[in-house]
Amino acid sequence: MSKKNLSERDICTQFITPAVQNAGWDFAGQIREEVTFTAGRIIVRGKLHSRGTKKRADYLLYFKPNLPIAVIEAKDNKHGLGDGMQQGLSYAETLDLPFVFSSNGDGFLFHDRTGHAQQVETSLTLAEFPSPQELWQRYCAWKGLATQESRETVETPYYDDGSGKTPRYYQVNAINRTIEAIARGRQRILLVMATGTGKTYTAFQIIWRLWKSKTKKRILFLADRNILVDQTRTNDFKPFGQAMTKIEKRQANKAFEIYLSLYQAVTSNEEEKNIYKQFSPDFFDLIVIDECHRGSAAEDSAWREILDYFSGATHIGLTATPKETKEVSNIHYFGEAVYTYSLKQGIDDGFLAPYKVIRIDIDKDLQGWRPAKGQTDKHGNLIEDRIYNQKDFDRTLVLEKRTELVARKITEFLSATDPWAKTIVFCEDIDHAERMRQALVNLNPARVKENRKYIMRITGDEAEGKAELDNFINPESRYPVIATTSKLMTTGVDAQTCKLVVLDQRITSMTEFKQIIGRGTRINEEFGKFWFSIMDFKKATELFADPDFDGPPEQVYEPEDDQPPVPPDDAAPEDETDQPGPPVQPEPPLPPDDEGEKRIKYVLGGEVTVYVVAERVQYYGPDGKLITESLKDYTRQAVRKEYASLDDFLRRWTSADRKKAVIEELEAHGVILDALAEEVAKKDGREFDPFDLVCHVAFDRPALTRRERAEQVKKRDAFAKYGDKARAVLEALVEKYADSGIETIEDIKILTLDPFTRLGTAGELIQSFGGKPAYLSAIRELEDQLYG
Repeated sequence: MSKKNLSERDICTQFITPAVQNAGWDFAGQIREEVTFTAGRIIVRGKLHSRGTKKRADYLLYFKPNLPIAVIEAKDNKHGLGDGMQQGLSYAETLDLPFVFSSNGDGFLFHDRTGHAQQVETSLTLAEFPSPQELWQRYCAWKGLATQESRETVETPYYDDGSGKTPRYYQVNAINRTIEAIARGRQRILLVMATGTGKTYTAFQIIWRLWKSKTKKRILFLADRNILVDQTRTNDFKPFGQAMTKIEKRQANKAFEIYLSLYQAVTSNEEEKNIYKQFSPDFFDLIVIDECHRGSAAEDSAWREILDYFSGATHIGLTATPKETKEVSNIHYFGEAVYTYSLKQGIDDGFLAPYKVIRIDIDKDLQGWRPAKGQTDKHGNLIEDRIYNQKDFDRTLVLEKRTELVARKITEFLSATDPWAKTIVFCEDIDHAERMRQALVNLNPARVKENRKYIMRITGDEAEGKAELDNFINPESRYPVIATTSKLMTTGVDAQTCKLVVLDQRITSMTEFKQIIGRGTRINEEFGKFWFSIMDFKKATELFADPDFDGPPEQVYEPEDDQPPVPPDDAAPEDETDQPGPPVQPEPPLPPDDEGEKRIKYVLGGEVTVYVVAERVQYYGPDGKLITESLKDYTRQAVRKEYASLDDFLRRWTSADRKKAVIEELEAHGVILDALAEEVAKKDGREFDPFDLVCHVAFDRPALTRRERAEQVKKRDAFAKYGDKARAVLEALVEKYADSGIETIEDIKILTLDPFTRLGTAGELIQSFGGKPAYLSAIRELEDQLYG
């Protein structure tokens, strides 16, 4: 057979793989074929979602199992030698690989991204493919790994538990960049990874490889939440076994190698209680600071005391949100991040959950409220005469009707969507969280009667609520469903199944905003968590417009007073997401105000009424600007972007061997045909085929129902040339099309179902056409008749 007639896979098998193996690459340990490295962005449309296209490399080449160094993009022989290069370069940027090869089976086009090659791109014959050692030497020169010791550090393998679990591509990038920086002698390192992307697992693999290579012998992992330390010890860090300990009870046992500690456990305002000073300054040679934005880089922080004491050690800071203010700078302390994996990238890759935004504006928040002269609150306190606005509500002024309204909107949303959807309500302080709990309890008496833990206040001052935090986080545990909180759950809470985040807290810090959004960005497919909603009462989501925010929402919906809080299905959403590490140390019983004193709160009951104002449905377009449009408008735009004209679409539909392939292409661009069919059916009461939906919505063509198309085929007597049995099969397929659609009749397994089994076995029915190729040809002809 001519090479031109071979498929891409045949080219790989017969030419590319042998050439790579002949160059010395081990097929079992150094060559991976057809490697999928993203999950496919989750696209939300109404109540439905789909996955976008996954990225897949034809080949990845590894010097060691933990060290990918090259990508090969293959094409069939009808393409030119370098036709896969641009795609390969795109993959190499994502995967942080220096070497890219493109091949059509005749040879290779080689692109060296290191900047050290005399010529960036060179053509190679199949016999000239470089050996592993040759590319490794170039790699080491590129990374500045000049000594044998540095190379041995980098070559140390990951921990492998035998389950087949391997780090995701961005974790590989983060781990390798960190270890390579340390191997070059860098002492201060910052890693930025969005919440929900596995920072703790990444930290474990970094520490494991440095520990196993003897590059670092004693390691301290610092965190600011007790639960985070405990979860780290029992989960990701478990393989350290007997070499690991947790510093507690202010005791410094120097017999271990891996130490986990709450930073509060080793520091104190009293000098004699600074436990860390029981260790010599050179005891630890690596310190990893989790959630380092929470104070480690502030020069007067307790964390900084520890870091200064162990200044000779290598310090690695981990955060989802590096803090940069006049007082605190992670970058000033650690330097520029060696690797950043953003929320936006996580959503684009399909590893983090997208989200919708429901904005609810309350009249008093927008217009403000001023007391009458001499007016007192319900406790008899004279209310200071001034205008109170959103900044004051639930901090200095409590409007009980406002709390009830927020609770009612939350209840309406859950009742209309999923009453068992895990929900976190962020309140201004503990007092506000308690009042919100009471309001929600009163609006959900049946749920609370079924189980009192349906709604719980989870704050740092109350042991019973705090004890329910693990149950809230656990996907297997039904209760609590709704958690009201203030600060305790802002970071480190791995709430994989949280589907609603409610913001009734004024948030001005981008760092805190990203952390709170991160409570919902985990995906849990087993429990049906693919996206989540944010209900915003305090305009916190205006921070989406901040240039520092890197992941805009799917959809923004602003209901009016008489409208439900659930976004309508005809709104076109988009997507977003993130991971964690456990909860916080107790919040103060009542968070102080800016002056550090307990605030005076005026409380007003039913004498001040409140109501909701405004509604609109929006989502962020590709350019980051707000767009308002229906599902039909979105479909028209998406289809016309792919197919410039009706003729273009008809050519693609007609030429496709399987119409399902075209349907999947459309869904990969965010067109969810089931949702579109439902919307169109609501308008004229008829159900349409995907073909007619697209032609009608995108190109304004009259639409026929499946039944109408089936009847047209019957009238033409299109199957006269076939024998009796074959004709009976085709007539039955037409009926199946009318009932179930085109995808049903394209699946050959349909012949094993009724009514076909009454006509004969699947083999007999296929043979009535003259064999499988003739049967498939008849199906193509049937489709031509249906869509002619």
